[in-house]
Amino acid sequence: MNTLLELQKLDLKIQNRKARELEIPKQKDKYKIRRQRLNSELKASEDRSKTLVLEQRECEGEIEQRRAQIAKYDTQLLAVKKNEEYQALLHEIEILKKQISVKEERIIAILLEIDEANERLVEDKRRIEAELADIDGECKKIDDELAEAVKDREELEAQRVPLVSNIDPALLNRYDRILRSKKGGAAVVPLRGDFCSGCNMVIRPQIVNEVLAGEKIHACNHCGRLLYHAENFEKAVEAGASES
Repeated sequence: MNTLLELQKLDLKIQNRKARELEIPKQKDKYKIRRQRLNSELKASEDRSKTLVLEQRECEGEIEQRRAQIAKYDTQLLAVKKNEEYQALLHEIEILKKQISVKEERIIAILLEIDEANERLVEDKRRIEAELADIDGECKKIDDELAEAVKDREELEAQRVPLVSNIDPALLNRYDRILRSKKGGAAVVPLRGDFCSGCNMVIRPQIVNEVLAGEKIHACNHCGRLLYHAENFEKAVEAGASES
């Protein structure tokens, strides 16, 4: 039972480390959200410049189309004989020229906006890259913490090997089965009077007496945990200390 209790103490530490290994990576969640926000912000800044360039090209294309239409009307003017048709073509040409003028003014405005957008993009890239570098640094710390936790747990698991070799295989299997079923709780618990300290249920007197006498290993008939009398092991420790 002494070895079993020592094993349980070690196993509970191992379980604690495993739980920590699961929790540590969750620290990255906030950085993942922040990284996504920064990348979205950078993309929006890049898209702004691209949208302005596309609008500039569209305006240039529309200007070319209107100029081509004006050239077509100019050719038609040479063949027109009626004054009404002539005036109608001149009116259409005037409208096209005004539309060209509007598009040219818009292109000038777009060029100014592109300059501003590009300056803003440079600033955004510099700032966002710095923030992403900070995030990478924090995530690296988390990875290092996880690696240290894994190393700590593996060292504890190595200490388990010599202990299990000194425990009866049948008892060890029984203990392992109980420990797995308790999901982080103890598999071996002390009596508290005639109560199981694991589930706080009353234990039958005969079982209590046998556990107190240290004659037999019993399990609680309510929760299945293995029972022991704490004072028996305290006395054994004291006796060992006095002999040494």
